[in-house]
Amino acid sequence: MKFEYFIAKRLITTKVHKSSISAPIIKIAITAIALGIIMILVSVATGTGLQEKIRQKVVAFNGHIIISSYNNNQSDVSTEPISKIQNFYPKFTTIDGISYVQGVASKAGIIRTENAFEGVIYKGVGRDYVWDNIKEYLIQGQIPNFNSSLSSDILISQYLCNRLNLKLGDNFNTFFMKEGENKLPNSRRFKIVGIYNSGFQEFDASYIIGDIRHIQKINKWNSDQVGSFEVFIDDFTKIKEKADEVYKQTSSTLDSKSIIEKYYYIFDWLKLFDFNIIVILIVMILVSTINMVVALLVLILERTQMIGILKSIGANNWQIRKIFLLNASFIIFRGLVIGNLIAISILLIQKFSGFIKLNPESYYVNQAPVEINLFYIFLLNSGVVLICLFVLLIPSHLITKITPSRVLRYY
Repeated sequence: MKFEYFIAKRLITTKVHKSSISAPIIKIAITAIALGIIMILVSVATGTGLQEKIRQKVVAFNGHIIISSYNNNQSDVSTEPISKIQNFYPKFTTIDGISYVQGVASKAGIIRTENAFEGVIYKGVGRDYVWDNIKEYLIQGQIPNFNSSLSSDILISQYLCNRLNLKLGDNFNTFFMKEGENKLPNSRRFKIVGIYNSGFQEFDASYIIGDIRHIQKINKWNSDQVGSFEVFIDDFTKIKEKADEVYKQTSSTLDSKSIIEKYYYIFDWLKLFDFNIIVILIVMILVSTINMVVALLVLILERTQMIGILKSIGANNWQIRKIFLLNASFIIFRGLVIGNLIAISILLIQKFSGFIKLNPESYYVNQAPVEINLFYIFLLNSGVVLICLFVLLIPSHLITKITPSRVLRYY
């Protein structure tokens, strides 16, 4: 192996790289490898980043699994109460992998200001509500505190504030329809203590978050009644499995649905990114390998005399093929180093500056999110190297057709 490595190293540093034919071919091959790995890393990082970010936003506003009555499961509005006295609340001890369960209720309403009005969904939450998922999107003010008496504090989106010309600290009236025969709206006055911006317009345009006791009073529910339960799990990849377990463990009067089922159109759309990433991987690897094959063929044809000399002194075909494969690996390594440095730099700049913006109406985010996963980077680089070297075994077979007597005849 030392012999092959020594010859390959000498080969890559000799005039073959400065010759008029091989020099531009090798530069093109290095450039193709670099561009290929840049496209692969950027597409994987942005694709998986976008999928993860959208999943996080859907989970933040809904939980992973939603338990509700059958009358409520087709709507975002709670019409029928559920008792909080359940064997799965406040802790789902019968199923592993569940982080926590929280009770919520929702009611449709209309915000009315002096100059505008907007239809909203008031999401009522209580003391058991975990705000960690929402805090990430808080841009002004603070999270409401519902630990004491009935609170008029509200968390509203930046989108609704802009539509209604509201700001932090403002008060506004919201009108809710009462249940029962009396259809006169019930008015509540709320104060904005926090403004969030998730970039997910489907939620930003609809949800305001406040004290659940307002809904309980308007609907004449008891203090131990909620509209639904939001279940959070530890591992998103097991959501289907956990949703089935939750369904089996809950009462026959209750239904459970994962967010993948509720927002199927979003998750079906996200699956398209997997297909796009695979297409980019195939195209970029194909381009890189084709360029490497051409470069290797040029190197072999330029060094036929060297091949003849090596064979004449006793080197076998496989030893010589390894020399050229090692030489090709040096070229691949150069391209990967350059490509990785550029790709990771681009991803880091995007991660911390967000200079690439996206339309939230189309992509559910304001800027292109990236997920820099070192394991994926290592895996993708290793895959490119292995595939290229495997494909290069085919053109290297040309070496076996070169005979010393024919090559050295005119040497």
